[in-house]
Amino acid sequence: MKKQRARDLGIPFEGATGEFNAITDVPGVTVGYSTIIEGTDARTGVTIIHPRGRENFSPVYAGVHAFNGNGEMTGAAWVEEGGFLEGPIGITNTHSVGVVRDTIIAWQVKNKIQYQPWALPVVAETADAWLNNMNGFFVKEQHVFEALDSAKSGFMDEGNVGGGTGMMCYEFKGGTGTSSRKLPETLGGWTVGVLAQTNFGRRHLLTIAGAPVGKHLVENAPITSGEDPYKMDDGSLIVIVATDAPLLPHQLKRVAKRVSLGMARTGSVGGNGSGDIFLAFSTANPQATQPNEKGISEIQALSNDKIDPIFAATVFATEEAIINSMVAAEDMTGHEFSVKALPHAEVRELLKKYGRLQ
Repeated sequence: MKKQRARDLGIPFEGATGEFNAITDVPGVTVGYSTIIEGTDARTGVTIIHPRGRENFSPVYAGVHAFNGNGEMTGAAWVEEGGFLEGPIGITNTHSVGVVRDTIIAWQVKNKIQYQPWALPVVAETADAWLNNMNGFFVKEQHVFEALDSAKSGFMDEGNVGGGTGMMCYEFKGGTGTSSRKLPETLGGWTVGVLAQTNFGRRHLLTIAGAPVGKHLVENAPITSGEDPYKMDDGSLIVIVATDAPLLPHQLKRVAKRVSLGMARTGSVGGNGSGDIFLAFSTANPQATQPNEKGISEIQALSNDKIDPIFAATVFATEEAIINSMVAAEDMTGHEFSVKALPHAEVRELLKKYGRLQ
């Protein structure tokens, strides 16, 4: 049975979605998971994104932005320097970045799909230490291979899956969420898709569709007890943005910056202890790495005068992906304590109270 999503609850969002309301609405993008739930300590996993699918390893233009850098995204320095993302993206827990990175390289070698003789995979993390014993190192090579090989397009699972398995968001159960926006032809007809791994936020800040629901849903807040103590936010948010719009690396960096605004629309003010790192890539210009005999590549680029709709789509899709991660999540008991899922009925009542129920 398909899980409910934010729109199923009547939560209003800006903009029209793609067919699946997922990052996989961007043609070519595929996503795979490995979810690890074992015993009382293992609540973790791996998420893999193939920008052009498992069979096409041609690099894509990309840009990175660290809203708050208390986190890790391997390979980001080369993306920043060279402007290209080469190979799949991995997302996992903080102490499993190394094994995911190394296994991506091993997978590329095994399948003979390295673009370069060397590899600098992009792997990002959020810390699931409250529900998962990160020092148990439960993510193994076979889990990464599973996520790499199972990646598909179309409908995506959300909530307690993949790298988001053991994550929390606004002191509710968080995890993996996705959303997309399809622009009208008058604005280019481009698609923007977002995948978020959510592990940030304090309860009193949670805002849904403009309503301060976190100030009302104060029960079962394991870190702040529902109070507003200005307690440091020590979680993280990883967001990957995909688009088929022909954008250059510096433009994609600008897109990645707009994720911060989508995060803010859910209530976050950003915290010193939160690793909020965002990457945007474009599947356009597949010939960019195939220059002519003079070393010149023929590429297309969207004018900056036409980029605002892409910015808006990124903000709105990020907001919805974050809320989707919470709506789809389920109660979880793990390594240190239990976390409750977002209560759907109560959220609907609060949105109705504030005149925001669709």
